[in-house]
Amino acid sequence: MGQVMFIVWRESVEALLVVGILHAWLKNGGVDARRGLPYLWAGVGIGIVAAIGLGAALLGFSEILSGDAQDYFQITMVLLAAVLIVQMVYWMRKHGRTLKREMESSLKENLKSANWWGVTALAALAIAREGSETVIFLYGLGLGQHDSMAMMVLAAVIGFALACLTFYLLQLGGKIFSWRRFFQATEVILLFLAAGLLLTGIDRLMSLDIIPSLIDPLWDSSALLDDSSTFGNLVATLTGYRAHPALMSLLVYVGYWVLVLLFLKRATPKKSSQAQLAT
Repeated sequence: MGQVMFIVWRESVEALLVVGILHAWLKNGGVDARRGLPYLWAGVGIGIVAAIGLGAALLGFSEILSGDAQDYFQITMVLLAAVLIVQMVYWMRKHGRTLKREMESSLKENLKSANWWGVTALAALAIAREGSETVIFLYGLGLGQHDSMAMMVLAAVIGFALACLTFYLLQLGGKIFSWRRFFQATEVILLFLAAGLLLTGIDRLMSLDIIPSLIDPLWDSSALLDDSSTFGNLVATLTGYRAHPALMSLLVYVGYWVLVLLFLKRATPKKSSQAQLAT
């Protein structure tokens, strides 16, 4: 439940950031700019419908599969969720600091041409992107948990409420806790969560004998932290911890962090060109 809450919280904050920037610019940009507000809300609505549609399609497609096909589909979705999380962190690290400037530049062009359909498209794409990522992440998380649908929905609602509160507090206290610090702190949790999803997929591949486990288990640390306990399962989902890891799992885990750190290093701006993230 905690993982679902975190994912919805983080993704909702990202979506609110985009909508918040667009809304603030349109609302305070004069009479001409305020004409774009209905187009903004239309884009938000389209994005939400697109995300719901993807979620329904995902669940429907999973239901019609059976046997090995369903296993392969679920494994693919878990691994895809892990890749998307890393890609999302990469994108935010590369574009986050210029996001506000780029959007305001686009809005000025829309104002000159009196064409607000670009605002609709921008809002719809932003919401649909964050929403579709959330659907895939939650689908991947759901495969490794035993929470009921009602509990997952409750966690999602709480996560969204926390996102609204977080967005409000960050707007008020940007000088104390900046957007840049917020994304730096949460991206670490996301990377560990992606590692947990990756190992869930690897475990499923080993259970189907698609890849070898090599040595299994490599050690037993269940006396220290049992990953079948409630707390241990939470740690396992959030970090990829295993009390009885196979050698293959350890190799994949180490390889993941090496590749991710090299990958993200390319997206990190040099100190001389760093700027504060838009607030």
